[in-house]
Amino acid sequence: MMNKGVVQILSLAQLSQGQDWRLYLSHDHPSHLLLWITRGQGLLQLDGQRRGLGAHNAIFVPSGSLFSMELGRQGFGQAVVIPDGTPLNLPHIPRHLRVRDVRAQSELTGLIEAAQREQQDPRALASQALEAHAALMSVWLRRQIMQDEHVPDHISAGGRLSARFCRMVSERFATGAPMATYADVLGVTPTHLTRAVKAATGKTAADILTERVVYEARDLLTTTEHSAQSIAQQLGFGSAAYFTRFVQQHTGRPPSKLRAANQGLPLQGNTAPPALANVANRIA
Repeated sequence: MMNKGVVQILSLAQLSQGQDWRLYLSHDHPSHLLLWITRGQGLLQLDGQRRGLGAHNAIFVPSGSLFSMELGRQGFGQAVVIPDGTPLNLPHIPRHLRVRDVRAQSELTGLIEAAQREQQDPRALASQALEAHAALMSVWLRRQIMQDEHVPDHISAGGRLSARFCRMVSERFATGAPMATYADVLGVTPTHLTRAVKAATGKTAADILTERVVYEARDLLTTTEHSAQSIAQQLGFGSAAYFTRFVQQHTGRPPSKLRAANQGLPLQGNTAPPALANVANRIA
């Protein structure tokens, strides 16, 4: 269980609690995240854009920013979890940096390792020491952002629309609002929104909204004792029955079996989740 009140150093496996869906489904995190990838290749969805991901990539995800990550099984990385509301001077927007300078790579690795040692062998004032290490990582991050090689590429109008949509999803996914409402607020047609998001992320707008709802449903089912009916209401579903069908369709399991799986109870039948694809028409 993560302690949400202090800076923490976690492996990606610890961050995801050993559940891949906590990384590959679009979601946002209540804390700021500094992710440091040291091995492997994959894909990153961040700030409404899809990007290639590789070794010596640093990703800063402000709290509440929608993202997802697919890193191969040979991949490895660490996450610095910084509580929201921290007095640290952190970037206000998501950033993805491909760090080529060997000295800079070693510097961040050393800072993370030092913080990890402090965390593993807690002493008096350990939380202040971790905050101090995080402050140095913030300095490292802002220094890198200042480098010419990390000046962001120009983003097209479609990319900016995709980023605005993803921010809306983080804020409104639990309202049950249809896709037409998102498009209306953004001042475009649903068709234009879908095309822009698809071009920027490789997923349709409905894919991303669906993933965010699925993530929250799975999280609430596996980390709380709330009933399926209560969770359905929290996520804007019209009925518990509709919520159950939605969860079954997008995970391969009804809510009761998802909860049972998390408690280590035996499951019957095929429980492999289906691919989250072709879901543009699944959110009315």
